[in-house]
Amino acid sequence: MRPTLADRAEYLLFAGATGLGIRLGPAAADRLGSWLGGVAYHLLRTRRSVVEEQLRLAFPDRDAAWVRATAAACYRHLGREALAMLRLAGATPAGIVERTCVAGLEQLERVLAAGRGAVIVTGHLGNWEIGAAALVARGIPIDGFAQMQRNPLVNRAILEARARLGLRVFDRRGAIRRSLEALREGRVPGFVADQDARRAGVFVPFFGRLASTSPGPALVAIRAGVPLFIGIVLRRPDGRYDVRLEELESDRSGPRDAAVERLTAAFTARLEAAVREAPGQYFWLHRRWKTRPRKELGETGGSIT
Repeated sequence: MRPTLADRAEYLLFAGATGLGIRLGPAAADRLGSWLGGVAYHLLRTRRSVVEEQLRLAFPDRDAAWVRATAAACYRHLGREALAMLRLAGATPAGIVERTCVAGLEQLERVLAAGRGAVIVTGHLGNWEIGAAALVARGIPIDGFAQMQRNPLVNRAILEARARLGLRVFDRRGAIRRSLEALREGRVPGFVADQDARRAGVFVPFFGRLASTSPGPALVAIRAGVPLFIGIVLRRPDGRYDVRLEELESDRSGPRDAAVERLTAAFTARLEAAVREAPGQYFWLHRRWKTRPRKELGETGGSIT
């Protein structure tokens, strides 16, 4: 499909923002991103009510002042990380290694060296793009899955930036089939799987409330008979990133559907624990509990807005 005039105009803005982020350098880009995030929270109020409502649901024991302060921190973090992601277009593997510290890499490397293969799952916490880049820069061949951008010019630029770092990204449609192919090729499928999965998801606890969650990562790991690792990426105060890898354990016996649900619940529980460490680094703008279990709908009549 040929780009429209609007697509070209949007791409020019995207390219300009990318170039600006690269030229500013990390410290200045962080300051600008933080300021832009503050504007989005205080002045534009973009989805502010959603963020604060979800924080109240997740942390019912916290007062209103904490909710507002954490919501504001979330927006500042998103502003910083948005520019950090744009700066990946000018990053090098060596530069990525310098800015990241990875724990648990040896365990993943042992699994891959044994020829078993592995699946990695993460959430919208910290900076998942930099986490993936950190693993690729250390020799882990990752195939990621994402929703493609509507604008073909922007989409191509993003894919090319990822490819220069060695990260292959495919359309999330057909991710199960492509993941199994990746495993046969000796590559590691990577998923970001913590957004509302609607009726295609399985309902597992997240902050004490059932959340529709994609079963894809667990399904691939169980079908292929390989370990599922969770990757947690948190930003340090000094601007560097801590990446933690941990193999998830759960009972895989019995019916596949039940095993997938248990492994999905294990991932979600570990993600929740990490979010509790740094709630201001989580993507609260997404309505995580939007889809409700059918039995709950019959009792409550709806979902949060």
